[in-house]
Amino acid sequence: MEQYKRLGRELVAKGAIIDYYQDTMLIPNGNTAKWDLIDHKGAAAVVAVREDGKILMVRQYRNALERETLEIPAGGLNGKEEPTEHAAMRELEEETGYQCDHLELINSIYTTVAFCNEKIDIYLARNLRPGKQHLDEDEFLNVEAYSPEELKQMIFECKIQDSKTICGILTYAARFA
Repeated sequence: MEQYKRLGRELVAKGAIIDYYQDTMLIPNGNTAKWDLIDHKGAAAVVAVREDGKILMVRQYRNALERETLEIPAGGLNGKEEPTEHAAMRELEEETGYQCDHLELINSIYTTVAFCNEKIDIYLARNLRPGKQHLDEDEFLNVEAYSPEELKQMIFECKIQDSKTICGILTYAARFA
């Protein structure tokens, strides 16, 4: 494969969740190109399975899509150094009100490899026990539960379009359900 070399990186904008950079790249034909990069601290998500086999989901409004979505519980890391397992445990309780003693990593995805380095580790949580939901001040969501078959049908009907959710549900269904 031809060589690519970063000649420079300029911070264009710093945000609460992401930083936007523009890289100057030397590409294989000897020319230079400007490439955008969204730098993300990372995230964790959880496929939380109740004793009855149903999976906990959260329904919430997503500004980028201007509509509600149905997703597995997830959230960003507090910093790049935070272990994703800690973030997954935190988000499980914050969003659903449930806790568990052990998480199993079942998949890891990069959401948009063309211009973003966001990586989401997806965990499986079983043996759930009730805790207390701790939503952020600007977070409003409903917790719902569905069977793996119901969720797969929603994926195949394009009713669930969130990539981490699709990956988590289909990985769980293929390996454990």
